[in-house]
Amino acid sequence: MRETVSSHIFRWVVIAFLTIFTVVPLWVMVTSSMKPLSEVQAAFTWIPRNITFQPFIDMWSTVPLASYFVNSLIVSSAATLISLVIAVFAAYAVSRYRFKGRNVFTTTVLSTQMFPGVLFLLPLFLIFVNINQATGIQLVGTRWGLIITYFTFVLPFSIWMLAGYFDGIPRDLDEAAKVDGSGPMGALWHVVLPAARPGLIAVAIYSFMTSWGEVLFASVMTTDENRTLAVGLQLYSTQTNVYWNQIMAASLVVSIPIVVAFLLLQRNFVAGLTAGAVK
Repeated sequence: MRETVSSHIFRWVVIAFLTIFTVVPLWVMVTSSMKPLSEVQAAFTWIPRNITFQPFIDMWSTVPLASYFVNSLIVSSAATLISLVIAVFAAYAVSRYRFKGRNVFTTTVLSTQMFPGVLFLLPLFLIFVNINQATGIQLVGTRWGLIITYFTFVLPFSIWMLAGYFDGIPRDLDEAAKVDGSGPMGALWHVVLPAARPGLIAVAIYSFMTSWGEVLFASVMTTDENRTLAVGLQLYSTQTNVYWNQIMAASLVVSIPIVVAFLLLQRNFVAGLTAGAVK
C-alpha cells in the first residue's frame, strides 16, 4: 500500500516537531552550561557571547558532586542487580509452571504499577523506623534503605516484563536441556538466560534508569553523607543565588552514564522491551 502525499507530509511534520521538542531543551542546557553566571542571569541568548568551561570545573567544588555520583552509582547498581536476580527466578516460575494462585500473583504484580509512588512514602518510612526500633538496624538515612526502596519499585515491572519474554522462548529448549541431564536450574542457566539476553538488558536498563533519576524517596531517605545526584543537584540553589550554569553542566555530566548505556545497548533494549510488551 503506497503512502499518500498527505500522510507523508504529516509524518515528516510530526518527526520535525518531535525533533525540535527534544533538541531545543538540550541546546539550551548545553549553551547555558558554557556561559558565565552573569550572562545566564541576563537576557536569554541562543548562542553564548562568552564561552567558558569554568562551570564544569566549579560544579565539583560548589557541592560534593563526586560523592553524590558514587552514592547514586552504588544505590542504582545494587537495586538493579538485586531486582534482576529475583525477577529472573520469579518470571521463570510464572512462565514455565502452573501453580495455584499464579493468576492472582501476576495480576497483583502488574496492579502495583497503577499506584503513584508517593502513596508508599509514608508507609515505607514508618516500616523502616519500626524495624530500627525493633532490631536496631538503621535503614532511614542509609544506602541500604534506599536500595531496598528502589528494589521494591522496579521488581514488579521487571517480573512482568521478563515473564512475557520467557513466554516467547520455546519450551522445547527446556525439554531438550532436561533430556541432556540438566535440571530446571540448569535449563534456566544454560538455555533460557542466554536466549533472553535482550530481555535481561531491557530490565536492567529500566531498573537503573528508574533508580538513577528518582527524587522523592531520595530526598526523604538520605542524609548529607549518602545523598544521591537527583537530590544533590538542588544544592546549586542557595538562599542568595542560583548557579544555573553549574546546574546545567552537572545535569549534562550526570546524564552521561544513562546515555552511554542506552547507546551501547540500544538494540538489545528495544528488542527486549518490545518482545516483553507484546506477550
